[in-house]
Amino acid sequence: MGVDDRSVGSDPADPIAYFLQDMTFHGRSERTRGAYERVLRSFEAFLEERGTALSSTDERACMTWVHSLRSDHADSTVASYAAYVHRFYAYMTQVGAFDSNPMALVTEEMDESIDTDPARREISIEEMRSFFGEISHPLERAVIGTLLKTGMRVGECCNLDLRDIYIDDTEVGETFSVPHRGALDGRPDSIYVSSDPARGEPYNGESRTASNKRKRDTVVPMDAELKRLLKTWLAIRPDVESPAEPLFCSTSEWGRRITPPMVRNMVASHASERGWYRSGGGAEENITPHYFRHFFTTHLRDRTGDRGIVKYLRGDVATDVIDTYTHSWGDRVRSVYEDSMYAML
Repeated sequence: MGVDDRSVGSDPADPIAYFLQDMTFHGRSERTRGAYERVLRSFEAFLEERGTALSSTDERACMTWVHSLRSDHADSTVASYAAYVHRFYAYMTQVGAFDSNPMALVTEEMDESIDTDPARREISIEEMRSFFGEISHPLERAVIGTLLKTGMRVGECCNLDLRDIYIDDTEVGETFSVPHRGALDGRPDSIYVSSDPARGEPYNGESRTASNKRKRDTVVPMDAELKRLLKTWLAIRPDVESPAEPLFCSTSEWGRRITPPMVRNMVASHASERGWYRSGGGAEENITPHYFRHFFTTHLRDRTGDRGIVKYLRGDVATDVIDTYTHSWGDRVRSVYEDSMYAML
């Protein structure tokens, strides 16, 4: 990734590579590092076109770069990109590689701010059903259907293994010999979402590319529609080499477990066709895999009137609430879920 000169006061040949390597040492995720690299390399190219180096640029060049972003990006995105560059300079100054941070004053004077809770695009169930109906590939329908019907995060969806699902169907049972988890006993047609998988760590015999951010293990019911989508996918699912037997695997990179970037590209492609995704757009306008978690939360909460069950299904609640719904799962969680889940087919 470039030079590895850790001495304070050094001037690394590739300052961005130096910074990204330190981000790795500090435990930042691959996705976060990738986002920083894209922005910083773009900023670096902007400076090079003007004959300026990263280590010697000034506030005016930084202001010009920020201004150049405004015509193509949402305000919140502009603020985020500026924050990335500001953090880069702050760190490089702190370790003694640079003399000053030219982005400090620029970010203080900017009108744009990072929106941590953006007002997202409002999509009705009918509109989402129409969007979903235009997706034809069994893998894409199964993956997006799972996100829509369970509210799980994209990394959690990618980390699902065959043992994490219990489909009560003789055809599925005859096709796959992988036994479901013991936690699914007595809970047919359901999905187990674990809190354990961590990026870069072995889990069920396979190193994972994404972490599950769920606070507690959760058993999520599947309705008849999701069961149908998964059965259709399993009928064509490629053979895999991984001992973990991933549920979702690529049909282009034959048998490889899908990854969050694959799913994001998948969703962006379909959302772009409908005008729901624009390159450079912010969370307030773009439909991404995370939007489906927002959609699930909003509509299921409105239809159930039970915030506790929605929090349980999302896996982000305290122990006492988890215990409450775990003990009454069959007669409360499943019944409320099935009575309230919106139709997509």
